[in-house]
Amino acid sequence: MALEEEKQMAKPVFDEEAASALAKELRATFASAKTRSYQWRESQLKSLLKLITSNELAIVDALRSDLSKPELESQVYEISMLKNSCKLALKELRNWMKPEKAKTSLTTFPSSAEIVSEPLGVILIISAWNYPFLLSLDPVVGAIAAGNAVVLKPSELAPATSSLLAKLVGEYMDSSSIRVVEGAVAETSALLDQKWDKICYTGNGRVGRIVMTSAAKHLTPVLLELGGKSPVVVDSGINLQVATRRIIVGKWGCNNGQACIAPDYIVTTKDFAPKLVDSLKRELENFYGKNPLESKDLSRIVNLNHFARLIKLLDEDKVSGKIVLGGERDKTNLRIAPTILLDVSWDSLIMNEEIFGPLLPIVTVDRVEESFDLINSGTKPLAAYLFTNNKKLKEHFVRTVSAGGLVVNDTTIHLAVPSLPFGGVGESGMGAYHGKFSFDAFSHKKAVVYRGFAGDASVRYPPYTKGKLRLLKALIGGGILSIIRALFGWSKA
Repeated sequence: MALEEEKQMAKPVFDEEAASALAKELRATFASAKTRSYQWRESQLKSLLKLITSNELAIVDALRSDLSKPELESQVYEISMLKNSCKLALKELRNWMKPEKAKTSLTTFPSSAEIVSEPLGVILIISAWNYPFLLSLDPVVGAIAAGNAVVLKPSELAPATSSLLAKLVGEYMDSSSIRVVEGAVAETSALLDQKWDKICYTGNGRVGRIVMTSAAKHLTPVLLELGGKSPVVVDSGINLQVATRRIIVGKWGCNNGQACIAPDYIVTTKDFAPKLVDSLKRELENFYGKNPLESKDLSRIVNLNHFARLIKLLDEDKVSGKIVLGGERDKTNLRIAPTILLDVSWDSLIMNEEIFGPLLPIVTVDRVEESFDLINSGTKPLAAYLFTNNKKLKEHFVRTVSAGGLVVNDTTIHLAVPSLPFGGVGESGMGAYHGKFSFDAFSHKKAVVYRGFAGDASVRYPPYTKGKLRLLKALIGGGILSIIRALFGWSKA
């Protein structure tokens, strides 16, 4: 105990002064243009890939320590996805960095134009605890690819992963440009008091508002990956077993419901609900056994505070009688069994905040089409899912439901498509990343026009005349015929 206290005392304090010094140091590195070169970006992406591939067992162990996360989930959803991000960035980096040609018009003739992607500067990334490895380093991939210096603040609620990240980033990455700051509220507040060129935050809306308020003081742009109540609409006339399995793996197979895009609730018809419940019961037992509290394939709840929050949702008077499966809990080991609730009241606590856990309410409607109005009556979710074979229903879903992303006949898989942007809308977030979108998220698109000295037209210079006005109006807003008319004085000024 005394040794532990000595370690804590020996640990340097990270306060506002330290945060200011760090930001100043990284800004000096960025100003040197070190991070802008293709060679630096490539070397750091390769180092990040090596960091991952050389430490897979340590990463799996840290995730097990923080969340009891099954090895398969750690390998597939954190390690492999991050490797793919690095490999894609390395493969496409030269293309991403190339200026994009842009069309010019008669107004600027003769000229050429292009859009140049330039790094923003020094980026602050504040990560989440639920996928603490992926959500920490995936934005870093984009920030490095775009040529920025980076400060990463991992979540203190995943301490083993946070400690490992600090150690590995220090060993593998360029410490003059990429740093990790560990800590909790005090350290995060010290960081937020500084001026950054962009802040990327993954977490909840409450903290997202704090981040945005801090960023506003410096007019700093933000990328907010938040969450919300991601609905699943289930139609009849589908392959119920496949649909049920895909719902289960998206809910309980994604960190036991502790995922921003995990299904939050189901909407189905009153007639179809009993069949859906029976199928969920059957497949949940097939996946996690008769006593899921003992299953090694389910993550635990992250901490006692989140455990108590979930139990409060579950034990509310208007909800506790709606449990049709599960409800068992083990406070000592922070485990809650997969729980299904049927015909939950829309005004209950569980339906008015993001659940972020292993509880899945089912809301029933008379007609499946009514579900879209129900979804749109709330805030816009990060994801929305529909299971149907009805083409018109699919089209109606895509046309009317506003969410960060939509998936038809599956859940959560859009996250694994690098050509798609991942981000929220409204209260589920702003901005997007993944693949090329990550590069763009941390780049400024600079407009550049090139001209020579030939073809200089006196029409734009004083003294102004009606003839010049006619010609300029035609050049800016008209076609060839309008320009000819203006040249011959056939149009009105």
